[in-house]
Amino acid sequence: MTTFKSGNISLTQIEEFVWEIPRSGDMIVPARIFASETLLEQISQDKTLEQLKNTASLPGIQKYAICMPDGHQGYGFPVGGVVATDANNGCISPGGVGYDINCGVRMIKTNLSYSDLRGKEESLGKLLFNKVPAGLGKGGVLNTSLEDIEEILSLGVEWALSNGYAVPEDLDFCEDRGRRTDADPTKISLRAKQRGKNQVGSLGSGNHFLEVQRVVEIFREDVAHSYGLSQDQIVVLIHTGSRGLGHQTCTDYLRKIEMEHATLLSKLPDKELAAAPSGSQLASDYYAAMCACINFAWTNRQIITYAVRLVFEELFNKPWEDLGMDLLYDVAHNIAKKEFHMVNGTQRELFVHRKGATRAFPAGNPELPSAFKTVGQPVIIPGSMGSDSYILRGGDASLDLTFGSTAHGAGRILSRTKAKKLFKASEIQAKLKEQNIHVTATLDATISEEAPGVYKDVSEVVNISDFLGIGDKVARTYPVVNIKG
Repeated sequence: MTTFKSGNISLTQIEEFVWEIPRSGDMIVPARIFASETLLEQISQDKTLEQLKNTASLPGIQKYAICMPDGHQGYGFPVGGVVATDANNGCISPGGVGYDINCGVRMIKTNLSYSDLRGKEESLGKLLFNKVPAGLGKGGVLNTSLEDIEEILSLGVEWALSNGYAVPEDLDFCEDRGRRTDADPTKISLRAKQRGKNQVGSLGSGNHFLEVQRVVEIFREDVAHSYGLSQDQIVVLIHTGSRGLGHQTCTDYLRKIEMEHATLLSKLPDKELAAAPSGSQLASDYYAAMCACINFAWTNRQIITYAVRLVFEELFNKPWEDLGMDLLYDVAHNIAKKEFHMVNGTQRELFVHRKGATRAFPAGNPELPSAFKTVGQPVIIPGSMGSDSYILRGGDASLDLTFGSTAHGAGRILSRTKAKKLFKASEIQAKLKEQNIHVTATLDATISEEAPGVYKDVSEVVNISDFLGIGDKVARTYPVVNIKG
C-alpha cells in the first residue's frame, strides 16, 4: 500500500490517482485527493492538505471532503475543493464558495479557421483590449445604474436578453440558463451594489482573461461534433466573475456569520471555515445573496460576449451570426448550489460547494440542455496564457466520485510574490510571441504573476480527470491572442 506524508498529515493511496486522509480528530468523514504523485507533491507545498482535512469537520458533510488535481491553498477551503453538506441538517460556508462568487468561464465558437486569423492577431488584440475593460477597478462595457444592477442581480442573463445584449440561445447554453431564481437583491449591501455598478462587462485582474484560441486536437470526434468543434477552429474563452460586488458580498457575510454563529465557529479547526447552520436566517440570506452574485457574474460574461462579437464584426466585416459566434457553454467555478445526490443509497438534498471546481454532469442528467443530453455537459478547463486549454464532457463517474464535479484549471504552484521575482514581463511576452501567442495586459506585473511557469501542468490535471471518468477529454486548444488586466 502506497503512502504519502506531508508534515503531520498521512495519505494512503486507495486506487490509482485516489489518495485518502483517514478520519481522525474532529473529522466527520475522510478526505480524498485526486492526483498523481507529482501533483500531490506540488499540492503538499502549501496548506492545501491541512485545509482539506479541516473541511471534513464541517457539520453535515457527506461522504468525504474532496480536492481536485489542480488544488492549491485558498481561503478556508482549498481551491479545487468540493464539499457537500446536508441542506437540511448541515451548513453553508462562504469560504467554500470564495470571494469571487461565480468566477467562471464561457467559450464562444466561430466558423473561422486559424488561417483566417493569421496576420490579424495584433489588430484583434488591440481591438479587444480597447473594447473590453481589464484591470483592477476598471469600468465596464456598459454604464449601468443601480436600478440596472438590481434587475441584473434578480434576472441574470435574462436582463441581457431583454436589453438586446443576448440571444435566446445564449441562455440555453449557460449553466442554470444564466439565472438563479433563488436570488434576492435585497440581501446584498448597498456598498456591494455600488462596487458592481460600473463593472458590468469587465475582466478585472489577476488570473482573469479573454483569450482567442485555436482547436489543435480532437480526442472524441462524436462529442466534438455535437459541441460544434473541429480541428483548427478559432474559439474565444472568457474567464471572469462577479468582480467587486461578489468580493464585498463574501466579506459582508463572513463578518455576519462570525458574529452570529460564533459558537459553531469555535468548534471548527479554522475560523476561515465560518459557516451558517442549515435552516438559519443567515444561511438563507447568504444563499439568496450568493445566487444574486452568480446572476451578476453570468451577466458580466454575457456583456463581454456582446463586446467580443462586435469586435469580430468590425475586424472581419461580417455580422457575428455569419461568423458562427454561438456560445458553446458557460460554467461556474466558485459556487454553492442545492442539488440532490445519492448518499449511501438515499437521495438527499445537499449544499454542493464547488470552490475552484467545475460542475461536470454526465449524459442523461435532466439539468442539461437538450443538445447535450446524450453526450454530457461541456466542461472548460483553461490552462495558462502559454499553455493548452481543454474542453471535456461530464464523465459517467462524476456523480458517484465527486458530486458531479471536476477540476477548473491548472492550479497555481507559485505565489504572485514569488512569480514577480522570478519572471520578467518583457521576456515572457517575447517568448510567447515566438510561439505565435500575442499577449496584451494593463500591467507588466500581471504578466509576471500569470507566467506559464506559475501553474501546474494542465495536461496532467486533465488526464487524471479523464482516467477517473469524472471529466472526459473532448478537445485541446492553444492560445493565439490573450488579454489580461
